[in-house]
Amino acid sequence: QVQLVESGGGSVQAGGSLRLSCVVSVYSFRAFGMAWFRQVPGKEREGVACINSWSTTNYADSVKGRFTISKDNAKNTLYLEMNSLNAEDTAVYYCAADPTSRDPCQIQSNAYRHWGQGTQVTVSS
Repeated sequence: QVQLVESGGGSVQAGGSLRLSCVVSVYSFRAFGMAWFRQVPGKEREGVACINSWSTTNYADSVKGRFTISKDNAKNTLYLEMNSLNAEDTAVYYCAADPTSRDPCQIQSNAYRHWGQGTQVTVSS
């Protein structure tokens, strides 16, 4: 059973920064494809960033230059560093994992089998 637990969400003023973490309970974490998604009530889940087993990354246009995805294989942890936050970044953020690591990685929901419970990020203007 693969479990993903996000943390690091919270409230921040526009222009501020947050770092999200996602601890994944799986033996072969380094081989997994990983991603971050976000969702606002009433809207579809949006892909934010992904990273594959070779640490190649991909980003949604809306976050390029502001967000950085990374992982620590020794800690089974995925990160999302978010800078220059604005009100449009307000959402519940989810981490996702899949045993198939694609190159380039994908930021579509159907590419990931396992999901965390989400962490709320609120940016006030």
